Amino acid sequence: MASPSPEQIIETQRQDWNRVAGGWEKWDRFFDEQMAFLNHRLVADARLRSGMRVLDLGSGTGYPALLAAQTVGPSGNVTGIDLAEQMLEAARRKATALKLSNITFKTGDVTTLPFEAASFDAITTRFCLMFLPEIPKAVAEIARILKPDTWVAAAVWSAPDKNPYLKIPIDVIKQFVELPSPDPAAPGIFRLAKPGELAGLFEQAGLNNISDQEFLGDVRFKATDDYFSSLMDIAAPIQNLWGKLSPAQKAEAKQRIIHTAEQYRMGSIVALPIAVRMVAAQKPG
Repeated sequence: MASPSPEQIIETQRQDWNRVAGGWEKWDRFFDEQMAFLNHRLVADARLRSGMRVLDLGSGTGYPALLAAQTVGPSGNVTGIDLAEQMLEAARRKATALKLSNITFKTGDVTTLPFEAASFDAITTRFCLMFLPEIPKAVAEIARILKPDTWVAAAVWSAPDKNPYLKIPIDVIKQFVELPSPDPAAPGIFRLAKPGELAGLFEQAGLNNISDQEFLGDVRFKATDDYFSSLMDIAAPIQNLWGKLSPAQKAEAKQRIIHTAEQYRMGSIVALPIAVRMVAAQKPG
């Protein structure tokens, strides 16, 4: 069976993320609060300040693009790009609610950016690059459109074993159905988890002053039922695996996921660890 083309992968992902757009909006406030520390770290690593023109890749329902717009102020502007138009519709509603007039969201493919060379003062991207079928091409585009002496800041998931938040449901699903070993070169949640992997791609694209740090945190829920429900609502890759189970298997798998998550209870909350690889790089002057 032939491997899907990059175009086919992109179209499948567009459908996947549009499918979960409603779930993202349902859990919007919760995850905006839970992931605020990552958004602020990206804004800091990209060296954002008043008046900048910023591009955010894979904006989804708006973060960190909305924080970037607040940071650069009315004299700056932010453009957010994402495959899924329904996700961006939620982002636009949030921008309106925040009274932000300096941000625009556009549907597009990160590997073919419709912008002139050296046209942005900074680029941010959160949990996007590892899903791309042609990451080196996307990184080359990032290097092309950055102005000299400016920064890109990226967040991707680190190793599975350090991410129980994501690994628990995958491990449980594997107890019911045989899943093929992930192709290390194929798009996926942990595609850029290895230290130095994304940093090396930035270096190959001609960027320098590269930092690569594993950033630890957790996602906190009041109840393990909320953890399970949120995963099923927003995590398109996990939804796709979940679809391989029968109704009876789903019922048992849900109980196993909830039971495992309870091991991370801290008093009145369940704190599920996450590990994020934060990679930043500068375009030479």
